[in-house]
Amino acid sequence: MGIFSSRCPACGQTPLFEGFLSLPKTCAACHFDYSQIDTGDGPAVFVIMLAGLLVTGVALYVELRWQPAYIIHFAIFLPLGFAVPMLMLRPAKAWLIYSQYRHNAHEGRLHKGNEKKHNEGE
Repeated sequence: MGIFSSRCPACGQTPLFEGFLSLPKTCAACHFDYSQIDTGDGPAVFVIMLAGLLVTGVALYVELRWQPAYIIHFAIFLPLGFAVPMLMLRPAKAWLIYSQYRHNAHEGRLHKGNEKKHNEGE
């Protein structure tokens, strides 16, 4: 699986990301068009929820177990609060890209035939 290797979902040869989170326009090897892939805010939402749960849970455990001074909490958990989401964001975006590719997901569209049936029911 190419989630952690961050390779093209179609061929698995070229890097998936150009920068930290930006995608190239096409794959250099297979010419797969990345413009059809749209993860939106999905990776950020998953990462915020999971990283927030992890960092807050550990901070709560440390507080209840050892009760350190607040400056210790700031020194430990403020950097962790930035580092953990940043480390999780790239694999989360790669996972959503691979899921979209594997399931052939596209933007939702209404079929013309459904409009008539919907209007008859009103």
